[in-house]
Amino acid sequence: MPREHAAPPPRTPSFHLDAIGAERSTSDDDPMAVLVAVLDLQAALPGIQRMRRWGHEALAVGPGERALDVGSGTGSEVVEFAARVGERGDAVGVDPNPAMLAIARERVAAAETPGRFVEGDAYRLPFDDDSFDAVRCERVYQHLDDPAAATAEIARVLRPGGRALLIDSDWQTAILHPGNPEVVGRMTAAMLAATPNAVSGRLLRGLLVAAGFAIDDIGSEAVIWDPVTVRPMFEQLGKSALSGGVITEQERDELVADIDAGIEIGDYHLAVTMFAALGHLPPR
Repeated sequence: MPREHAAPPPRTPSFHLDAIGAERSTSDDDPMAVLVAVLDLQAALPGIQRMRRWGHEALAVGPGERALDVGSGTGSEVVEFAARVGERGDAVGVDPNPAMLAIARERVAAAETPGRFVEGDAYRLPFDDDSFDAVRCERVYQHLDDPAAATAEIARVLRPGGRALLIDSDWQTAILHPGNPEVVGRMTAAMLAATPNAVSGRLLRGLLVAAGFAIDDIGSEAVIWDPVTVRPMFEQLGKSALSGGVITEQERDELVADIDAGIEIGDYHLAVTMFAALGHLPPR
């Protein structure tokens, strides 16, 4: 008998949109192009690269295995899976956004790798029970109303002994310097309140354990943002805080001036800690 699918919660997850709300950008550019550009900038950050390298080594996907990336975005990690599983394996990405899937397919084709992509969301993965040897899911849980349901779905599609790697940010660890600490604190509190699962990083171990996984490893990385990524992130965060009445226009302008001045002389810091939890399903 197949295991029962997890019931979906009220909202469909929106994969790979930072807590700053890239999907709410007021730019005149194509929203999908803006989002892809943001994801590419983030992927180039050394902290995210280190976390991804550590995660792939810990998950240890090997030749002939079937591996799934939930919330596959631009497809970069499916390309990595494809290189690891080889021609006898299966590297799959799932994402709810058809436009993002089209971009991922183009990039995988350009990389001449055999990865494939399927439309679907974390609450109802479009695969049979026991379909995969390994599943990874990066920076999706912060957007989920019901992360327990998503974890149950990951467990459902994994075979006995299969491994799961969850990676996510804990936005309560965010640090912004320079700037008025009181103003920054109000902006941070508003961001936390607006993000469905803003402290998801600290919850990953418990979610895996509750879904029946045995924990094999835990990792973390303080991701440091550079000026190219600091400015667009702060710009959107400032817009949201201003429109929500969290800060005044004067406070926003003063904070922007402080950050720009800090960047100019090299005295700036924007960081958030990402956490990872690796577990496996014990044999039934």
